[in-house]
Amino acid sequence: AGMAAATGPGALGAREAAEAAHALSLPAEAFGNDPRLEAAWAERAFQHAQVYFHLLSAADPAGLRLTRADDRIYAAFRRSFPDLRVDLLDVEALKSEPAKEKWRPFCLQFEGAVEDFNLGTLLRLDCRRGYSAENSVLA
Repeated sequence: AGMAAATGPGALGAREAAEAAHALSLPAEAFGNDPRLEAAWAERAFQHAQVYFHLLSAADPAGLRLTRADDRIYAAFRRSFPDLRVDLLDVEALKSEPAKEKWRPFCLQFEGAVEDFNLGTLLRLDCRRGYSAENSVLA
């Protein structure tokens, strides 16, 4: 039986991985909606999500700070989105056109304050469950 060819970001060689890393550092406007870059971004976001979820599971989330700006970001988030439930997210409340118009400026105010800043956000819909295809959304 032949061995199946590896696919996905893990199958990249050193040169391809370096090119992908460089591409991911460029502004989104340079690419439009390139599905290869969306897939690479989703893979990277999922890796970050796994680390984040392990941190949440291992520590008391109330005292956990992932960046120096966490408290400032959360305070600004609550000012901008006072009624948004964070325990059980409504996809429409995140992805509707009015929500997008409000979300983008909110995120942009933290560009430069957060390492690996990106407008894309991988979220769990139900905070009591882990990251999965059914419980995650790109916003």
